[in-house]
Amino acid sequence: MTFKDMKYQLIVDKVTDIFLEKGINEVTIKDVAQAVSLGEATIYRYFSKKENLVVEVATRLEEMIINEYFKVDDRLNGCDTINSFYNSFLKVFIERREFYRFISEFDNFIMNKECQLEEYEHKMGAFYKLFIDGYNKGLLDGSVKTIEDINDFYFTTTHALMGLCKKLASDDILKQDESIDKEKEIKLLIGIIMISLKR
Repeated sequence: MTFKDMKYQLIVDKVTDIFLEKGINEVTIKDVAQAVSLGEATIYRYFSKKENLVVEVATRLEEMIINEYFKVDDRLNGCDTINSFYNSFLKVFIERREFYRFISEFDNFIMNKECQLEEYEHKMGAFYKLFIDGYNKGLLDGSVKTIEDINDFYFTTTHALMGLCKKLASDDILKQDESIDKEKEIKLLIGIIMISLKR
């Protein structure tokens, strides 16, 4: 690893912690420069604008989450593999709730901005592959139903689950938000999804 690469890594690692703690909108390039003891011009040389830094952090976080939480157990049948896949979203919610807060903020921040999202989207594809591999395994072992459009099913269910996790990870707005069991709500949604899949 070159010195330039090490500096790049230092910036991304430090700004990841800052974004998770303070939020994307609250952090300026000046804050980043101060946190890593570099000049603002140096940060801009690496990333040219804040949006590029935000996308890099989001990409790294997606990679970290999939590597740490979405592990495949080859001993499981297809249905249990998919159940484990969905329950990984819950585990992240329990252990790394700030990840969902970041993703929620990221979605809003990046909208209508010109950014290179190819690498980020590529990382997102790893989630899809895990699901499809589990589904195909389930078709072979007979543990899941045939779904007419499995792509629609995947995107609908993961969007619903991600949306719920992001909502529940944010600060409570209404009085009723304080009274719900957030983990139970996520488990309930996973259970409903699994009923539609399990043979």
